[in-house]
Amino acid sequence: QGQLVESGGGLVQPGGSLRLSCAASGSSAGITVMGWYRQAPGKQRESVAIMTTFGNINYADSVKGRFTMSRDNAKNTFYLQMNDLKPEDAGVYYCTVGRGKAGGTSYLWGPGTQVTVSS
Repeated sequence: QGQLVESGGGLVQPGGSLRLSCAASGSSAGITVMGWYRQAPGKQRESVAIMTTFGNINYADSVKGRFTMSRDNAKNTFYLQMNDLKPEDAGVYYCTVGRGKAGGTSYLWGPGTQVTVSS
């Protein structure tokens, strides 16, 4: 079965940058969407950036102009470049891929990587 693993999280000061990676193993067949979500303490999980396989990207309003999502199909990896990080950006970041199937889309999630923004 396929798996996702995030990397690149860590501690950064406000205004700093991090690049998160999501490495996928297994078959990429049927993937129609990939994305990044985050969950801050005491808050629900929220979408950060969602990309279709055609390259269309939807960013959360809170990260527009600061975060950039990209992918490398040959490496089965996609990324989230995070610039000008703010304390509000802290949380566990999860990557996901969705596969279109009859009746809807099935999602696979990584275990998450911690992002801490603190001075």
